[in-house]
Amino acid sequence: MGVFTPERRRQAPPPEPPQYEPPREPRRGIPWGLVGLGIVIVLLVFGVSWVRGIFPDFDNPFRQQTIDRSGPAVLKSLQDLHSYHAATGNFQQIVDLHQDSGLPDAILGSRTLYVAYGSVDATVDFSNVDDDSVDVSDNRLTATITLPRPTLSPARIDPTRSYVYDQDEGALNKIGDIFSSNDHDQQQLNVLAVQKINAAAQQGSGLIARARENTRLMLSSLLRALGFTTVNVVFEDETG
Repeated sequence: MGVFTPERRRQAPPPEPPQYEPPREPRRGIPWGLVGLGIVIVLLVFGVSWVRGIFPDFDNPFRQQTIDRSGPAVLKSLQDLHSYHAATGNFQQIVDLHQDSGLPDAILGSRTLYVAYGSVDATVDFSNVDDDSVDVSDNRLTATITLPRPTLSPARIDPTRSYVYDQDEGALNKIGDIFSSNDHDQQQLNVLAVQKINAAAQQGSGLIARARENTRLMLSSLLRALGFTTVNVVFEDETG
Protein backbone atom coordinates (compact mmCIF):
# COMPACT_ATOMS: atom_id res chain seq x y z
CA MET A 1 0.00 0.00 0.00
CA GLY A 2 1.58 3.17 -1.00
CA VAL A 3 2.29 6.01 1.40
CA PHE A 4 0.67 9.26 0.65
CA THR A 5 2.53 12.35 1.79
CA PRO A 6 0.56 15.46 2.21
CA GLU A 7 1.00 17.88 -0.61
CA ARG A 8 3.31 20.68 0.29
CA ARG A 9 1.90 24.15 -0.04
CA ARG A 10 3.80 26.23 -2.51
CA GLN A 11 5.08 29.33 -0.87
CA ALA A 12 5.94 32.55 -2.78
CA PRO A 13 9.56 33.79 -2.44
CA PRO A 14 10.02 36.61 0.08
CA PRO A 15 9.88 40.07 -1.42
CA GLU A 16 13.18 41.78 -2.17
CA PRO A 17 14.03 44.74 0.05
CA PRO A 18 13.48 48.06 -1.68
CA GLN A 19 16.61 49.62 -3.09
CA TYR A 20 17.67 53.02 -1.67
CA GLU A 21 17.54 55.83 -4.17
CA PRO A 22 19.11 59.17 -3.24
CA PRO A 23 16.69 62.03 -3.31
CA ARG A 24 16.79 63.92 -6.52
CA GLU A 25 17.64 67.59 -6.38
CA PRO A 26 14.88 69.73 -7.68
CA ARG A 27 15.62 71.06 -11.10
CA ARG A 28 16.72 74.63 -10.89
CA GLY A 29 15.42 77.15 -13.30
CA ILE A 30 17.59 79.63 -15.18
CA PRO A 31 18.41 82.65 -12.93
CA TRP A 32 17.00 85.19 -15.32
CA GLY A 33 17.41 87.94 -12.75
CA LEU A 34 21.19 87.50 -12.53
CA VAL A 35 21.43 87.15 -16.28
CA GLY A 36 19.54 90.39 -16.76
CA LEU A 37 21.72 92.16 -14.18
CA GLY A 38 24.87 90.98 -15.94
CA ILE A 39 23.57 92.24 -19.28
CA VAL A 40 22.79 95.62 -17.78
CA ILE A 41 26.32 95.89 -16.30
CA VAL A 42 27.91 94.95 -19.62
CA LEU A 43 25.79 97.52 -21.44
CA LEU A 44 26.71 100.20 -18.92
CA VAL A 45 30.44 99.47 -19.26
CA PHE A 46 30.33 99.58 -23.06
CA GLY A 47 28.04 102.60 -22.98
CA VAL A 48 30.33 104.62 -20.71
CA SER A 49 33.37 103.68 -22.80
CA TRP A 50 31.55 104.76 -25.94
CA VAL A 51 30.50 108.08 -24.41
CA ARG A 52 34.03 108.74 -23.14
CA GLY A 53 35.31 108.19 -26.64
CA ILE A 54 33.07 110.99 -27.86
CA PHE A 55 33.28 113.23 -24.78
CA PRO A 56 36.70 112.81 -23.13
CA ASP A 57 35.68 114.84 -20.06
CA PHE A 58 32.41 113.07 -19.47
CA ASP A 59 33.67 111.48 -16.23
CA ASN A 60 33.94 114.90 -14.55
CA PRO A 61 32.30 117.77 -16.43
CA PHE A 62 33.44 120.26 -13.73
CA ARG A 63 37.11 119.30 -13.80
CA GLN A 64 39.48 122.25 -14.25
CA GLN A 65 42.72 121.99 -16.15
CA THR A 66 45.65 124.25 -15.29
CA ILE A 67 47.41 125.65 -18.35
CA ASP A 68 50.61 127.67 -18.00
CA ARG A 69 50.53 130.42 -20.65
CA SER A 70 53.39 132.43 -19.13
CA GLY A 71 56.06 133.68 -21.47
CA PRO A 72 59.81 133.35 -20.93
CA ALA A 73 61.56 135.46 -18.31
CA VAL A 74 62.90 138.80 -19.51
CA LEU A 75 66.42 139.80 -18.49
CA LYS A 76 66.26 143.40 -17.28
CA SER A 77 69.83 144.04 -16.14
CA LEU A 78 73.17 142.51 -15.19
CA GLN A 79 75.09 143.33 -12.04
CA ASP A 80 78.54 142.16 -11.00
CA LEU A 81 78.80 140.69 -7.52
CA HIS A 82 81.66 141.89 -5.32
CA SER A 83 80.51 140.44 -2.04
CA TYR A 84 81.42 137.21 -0.31
CA HIS A 85 78.50 135.21 1.10
CA ALA A 86 80.15 134.13 4.30
CA ALA A 87 77.21 132.54 6.15
CA THR A 88 73.50 131.82 5.84
CA GLY A 89 70.98 131.49 8.65
CA ASN A 90 67.80 129.46 8.19
CA PHE A 91 64.86 130.48 10.36
CA GLN A 92 61.39 129.26 11.21
CA GLN A 93 58.90 131.87 12.37
CA ILE A 94 55.34 131.27 13.59
CA VAL A 95 53.14 134.30 12.95
CA ASP A 96 50.06 134.53 15.17
CA LEU A 97 47.88 137.20 13.56
CA HIS A 98 44.66 138.18 15.34
CA GLN A 99 42.30 140.69 13.73
CA ASP A 100 39.96 141.94 16.43
CA SER A 101 36.84 144.11 16.29
CA GLY A 102 34.18 145.33 18.66
CA LEU A 103 32.03 142.31 17.79
CA PRO A 104 32.60 138.75 19.00
CA ASP A 105 35.14 136.80 16.97
CA ALA A 106 32.46 134.32 15.95
CA ILE A 107 30.73 137.15 14.07
CA LEU A 108 33.62 139.37 12.90
CA GLY A 109 37.24 138.60 13.48
CA SER A 110 39.94 136.16 12.49
CA ARG A 111 43.01 134.46 13.85
CA THR A 112 45.68 132.91 11.64
CA LEU A 113 48.68 130.79 12.55
CA TYR A 114 51.27 130.97 9.78
CA VAL A 115 54.47 128.92 9.75
CA ALA A 116 57.11 130.75 7.72
CA TYR A 117 60.52 129.47 6.65
CA GLY A 118 63.10 132.03 5.61
CA SER A 119 66.83 132.63 5.30
CA VAL A 120 69.23 135.52 5.87
CA ASP A 121 72.70 135.86 4.30
CA ALA A 122 75.72 137.43 5.97
CA THR A 123 78.00 138.98 3.34
CA VAL A 124 81.27 140.91 3.22
CA ASP A 125 81.62 143.61 0.58
CA PHE A 126 84.89 143.41 -1.34
CA SER A 127 84.05 146.12 -3.87
CA ASN A 128 85.88 148.87 -1.91
CA VAL A 129 88.92 146.80 -0.98
CA ASP A 130 91.94 148.50 -2.61
CA ASP A 131 95.68 148.67 -2.13
CA ASP A 132 95.27 150.71 1.04
CA SER A 133 93.25 147.87 2.55
CA VAL A 134 96.07 145.35 2.11
CA ASP A 135 99.36 145.64 4.01
CA VAL A 136 102.15 143.26 3.00
CA SER A 137 105.41 142.91 4.93
CA ASP A 138 108.74 143.51 3.29
CA ASN A 139 109.59 139.82 3.24
CA ARG A 140 106.19 139.10 1.70
CA LEU A 141 105.39 136.52 4.34
CA THR A 142 102.82 138.48 6.34
CA ALA A 143 99.64 140.09 4.99
CA THR A 144 97.07 142.19 6.82
CA ILE A 145 93.70 142.82 5.14
CA THR A 146 91.16 145.32 6.43
CA LEU A 147 87.56 144.63 5.45
CA PRO A 148 84.21 146.31 6.12
CA ARG A 149 81.89 144.87 8.71
CA PRO A 150 79.74 141.95 7.51
CA THR A 151 76.17 142.92 6.71
CA LEU A 152 72.93 140.97 6.76
CA SER A 153 70.65 140.70 3.75
CA PRO A 154 66.86 141.08 4.09
CA ALA A 155 65.09 137.85 4.96
CA ARG A 156 63.76 135.75 2.09
CA ILE A 157 60.62 133.70 2.64
CA ASP A 158 60.50 130.23 1.07
CA PRO A 159 56.94 129.92 -0.32
CA THR A 160 57.36 126.19 -1.02
CA ARG A 161 57.81 125.42 2.70
CA SER A 162 55.71 128.14 4.36
CA TYR A 163 52.05 127.38 5.03
CA VAL A 164 48.97 128.40 7.02
CA TYR A 165 48.74 126.01 9.97
CA ASP A 166 45.33 127.08 11.30
CA GLN A 167 42.76 129.78 10.58
CA ASP A 168 39.55 130.71 12.38
CA GLU A 169 37.20 133.27 10.88
CA GLY A 170 33.95 134.87 11.89
CA ALA A 171 30.76 134.49 9.89
CA LEU A 172 31.08 137.91 8.24
CA ASN A 173 34.72 137.21 7.32
CA LYS A 174 33.72 134.00 5.56
CA ILE A 175 31.09 135.87 3.58
CA GLY A 176 33.67 138.48 2.61
CA ASP A 177 36.06 135.76 1.41
CA ILE A 178 33.54 134.83 -1.28
CA PHE A 179 33.90 138.22 -2.94
CA SER A 180 37.61 138.82 -2.40
CA SER A 181 40.84 136.87 -2.63
CA ASN A 182 43.23 136.21 0.23
CA ASP A 183 46.27 137.65 -1.57
CA HIS A 184 46.32 140.67 0.71
CA ASP A 185 46.22 138.51 3.84
CA GLN A 186 49.04 136.34 2.50
CA GLN A 187 51.14 139.41 1.75
CA GLN A 188 50.54 140.73 5.24
CA LEU A 189 51.64 137.42 6.76
CA ASN A 190 54.82 137.41 4.69
CA VAL A 191 55.64 141.01 5.66
CA LEU A 192 55.28 140.19 9.36
CA ALA A 193 57.37 137.05 8.95
CA VAL A 194 60.16 139.00 7.21
CA GLN A 195 60.18 141.63 9.94
CA LYS A 196 60.42 139.05 12.72
CA ILE A 197 63.11 136.99 10.97
CA ASN A 198 65.19 140.13 10.32
CA ALA A 199 64.95 141.01 14.01
CA ALA A 200 65.95 137.48 15.03
CA ALA A 201 68.95 137.56 12.68
CA GLN A 202 70.14 140.86 14.19
CA GLN A 203 69.68 139.78 17.79
CA GLY A 204 71.76 136.89 19.00
CA SER A 205 71.77 134.72 15.88
CA GLY A 206 75.56 134.67 15.63
CA LEU A 207 75.51 135.25 11.87
CA ILE A 208 77.91 138.21 12.00
CA ALA A 209 80.43 136.28 14.09
CA ARG A 210 80.18 133.27 11.80
CA ALA A 211 80.70 135.52 8.77
CA ARG A 212 83.89 136.95 10.27
CA GLU A 213 85.26 133.50 11.02
CA ASN A 214 84.44 132.07 7.59
CA THR A 215 85.92 135.10 5.82
CA ARG A 216 89.16 134.79 7.79
CA LEU A 217 89.41 131.08 6.96
CA MET A 218 88.77 131.71 3.26
CA LEU A 219 91.35 134.49 2.89
CA SER A 220 93.92 132.66 5.00
CA SER A 221 93.66 129.56 2.83
CA LEU A 222 93.91 131.66 -0.33
CA LEU A 223 96.95 133.70 0.73
CA ARG A 224 98.78 130.79 2.33
CA ALA A 225 98.53 129.02 -1.00
CA LEU A 226 100.36 132.07 -2.48
CA GLY A 227 103.24 131.73 -0.01
CA PHE A 228 102.19 133.90 2.92
CA THR A 229 102.83 132.32 6.30
CA THR A 230 100.86 134.81 8.40
CA VAL A 231 97.50 136.26 7.37
CA ASN A 232 95.60 138.79 9.48
CA VAL A 233 92.05 139.71 8.58
CA VAL A 234 90.73 142.76 10.43
CA PHE A 235 87.26 144.26 10.14
CA GLU A 236 86.73 148.00 10.31
CA ASP A 237 84.40 147.91 13.28
CA GLU A 238 87.08 146.03 15.25
CA THR A 239 89.80 148.62 14.74
CA GLY A 240 87.96 151.55 16.26
